[in-house]
Amino acid sequence: MAATQEPTRIGLAGLAVMGQNLALNIAEKGFPISVYNRSTSKVDETVKRAKKEGGLPLYGFHDPESFVKSIQKPRVIIMLVKAGSPVDQTIKTLSAYLEKGDCIIDGGNEWYENTERREKAMAELGLLYLGMGVSGGEEGARNGPSLMPGGSFEAFKYIEDILLKVAAQVPDSGPCVTYIGKGGSGNFVKMIHNGIEYGDMQLIAEAYDVLKSVGKLSNEELHSVFWEWNKGELLSFLIEITADIFGIKDDKGEGYLVDKVLDKTGMKGTGKWTVQQAADLSIAAPTIASSLDARFLSGLKEERVEAAKVFKAGGFGDILTDQVVDKKQLIDDVRQALYASKICSYAQGMNLIRAKSIEKGWDLKLGELARIWKGGCIIRAVFLDRIKKAYDRNPDLANLLVDPEFAKEIIERQSAWRRVVCVAINSGISTPGMSSSLAYFDTYRRERLPANLVQAQRDYFGAHTYERVDVEGSFHTEWFKIARQLKN
Repeated sequence: MAATQEPTRIGLAGLAVMGQNLALNIAEKGFPISVYNRSTSKVDETVKRAKKEGGLPLYGFHDPESFVKSIQKPRVIIMLVKAGSPVDQTIKTLSAYLEKGDCIIDGGNEWYENTERREKAMAELGLLYLGMGVSGGEEGARNGPSLMPGGSFEAFKYIEDILLKVAAQVPDSGPCVTYIGKGGSGNFVKMIHNGIEYGDMQLIAEAYDVLKSVGKLSNEELHSVFWEWNKGELLSFLIEITADIFGIKDDKGEGYLVDKVLDKTGMKGTGKWTVQQAADLSIAAPTIASSLDARFLSGLKEERVEAAKVFKAGGFGDILTDQVVDKKQLIDDVRQALYASKICSYAQGMNLIRAKSIEKGWDLKLGELARIWKGGCIIRAVFLDRIKKAYDRNPDLANLLVDPEFAKEIIERQSAWRRVVCVAINSGISTPGMSSSLAYFDTYRRERLPANLVQAQRDYFGAHTYERVDVEGSFHTEWFKIARQLKN
């Protein structure tokens, strides 16, 4: 264990990989930092890394009291521990030694209402509290993440200088951090970021499936296609890593590693929270919801293996037709379908944030959120600059789809989008993300929907009333009586 003469600028508790990397990032930016972890081996490991990575000003402590007392007042401590009860336990441990005016920041993926509960409890003790979304994975934490702090503005001001240096730096738009807003807004925004990420990943997986299953592209060709896509409108972290994945050979056998990975996707809960919030707020988010459903279905691997046998035995074999596919055309169509679907996914995420902001009075700035997602985070993409500009043009934009530039891009791509969904359906390839995005677009752009029939049904069996297109007011019709008379 190292000791420090001078008080450090900040503390960090919780030294799993994300915690270690963020602590080293802070130290590297010139801010002396104290670190603590319940299991002391992680403390020693982090201190060793700090020495090895350039003699960084990082100091390890094996007990919470000396850790807290080593930090300059007013003290600021970042926690990076598992969401839920471990956070409450860490707060309890640390707050025993904290003094009025000190501040705790939760950097984990926490449910936003837990953050609001803790902020109130901390305030009663005279302590400040922030819930801060951190995106970028291990690499982002070490070299520059996207940071989404929400809660006490006073607490944000304590550490603004650190966050501005530690966050990812994007030329022309600055550090990827901003004060998000009050309460649990930082955690909420990070949760929706993760929901959008689910949508993005599903759409990319569907593009892969169509190109591989219909277009018969090899991994070498897929690597090359995604590499090319990453030079244009789809330029993004997720497209870049997808290209990388297709280029990596299996180190335990023949062929490529991607083909040996079990087709069963894990999840930690933020995608599910996003869909639950969409339902609570009555906001349509079908692209994000379909990505969650796809993960649920992927988990049924054993059932799917059996189902494949049942349908094969019943004469429903592999229905991939021998249709002649123009490979070059298919690749271009899939690129356009992916881009158009992506617009819908982000539109849904932004609508969710806006609805929650209105409900909670957070006054969130959607253009500023797009700006801080341009670097560091998992969904970072050149495309986010377009979103920022759309909200700069019109902060009250009802939906990204009706921004003049995005509307034009969707119109230009919708034929290709429809072709991809049709070829997938005819080939027995499921594209729930692309299909639901297209349905979202087609529903949103139509002046009149068949919802009139559904409302008539509701009035028929439940006297729920209905409005009319030609007369003001609510109406109820005795549908059953009239129908019976007509039958007699």
